[in-house]
Amino acid sequence: MKYSDEKRHLDGKLLIAMPSMGDPRFERAVIYMCAHSAEGAMGLIVNKPAPDLKFSDLLEQLKMKAPESSRQIRVHFGGPVEHARGFVLHSRDYESRDSTLHVNDEFGMTATLDILQDISDGGGPANSLLALGYAGWGPGQLEGEIQANGWLTCDATPDIVFAETDAQKWEAALASIGISPKFLSATGGTA
Repeated sequence: MKYSDEKRHLDGKLLIAMPSMGDPRFERAVIYMCAHSAEGAMGLIVNKPAPDLKFSDLLEQLKMKAPESSRQIRVHFGGPVEHARGFVLHSRDYESRDSTLHVNDEFGMTATLDILQDISDGGGPANSLLALGYAGWGPGQLEGEIQANGWLTCDATPDIVFAETDAQKWEAALASIGISPKFLSATGGTA
């Protein structure tokens, strides 16, 4: 089945991993879609914190100055591609001097060091999370995974994406489309 560009456009949406997801890196994952087109797709996992990595540690590794009262943001595993590269998903009240991708009216994504310094200095966006790595798909790959019941989609809201409790984001995303996790099956079919 060929998908039109209209059906390919998942920018600003959330992908919700189904229980049948075979890849443990994406188990119960919620992915914010930054870009989706005929050329492929790119998103950031927003509910998997990076174990044992603090924002202040990252600033130190990057040799960036951090004031004593440096603001902290959560660091997440953003996906298996380029896991040493950082991306800040944030509210649209911030724009980088260098480059910010405006995904929609509520979300932006910046992958330059200036946003990290601005956040550390107490500025930057009101809401943000730092993701190391990203999830990427080649042309038609994501559409195939959705058709094979690997993912559900829903609208992204700041309440879900920037929620304090990462462990609850998967259930909150499902609830936003009226689905209870207890009714999901690890196997799916097509009509």
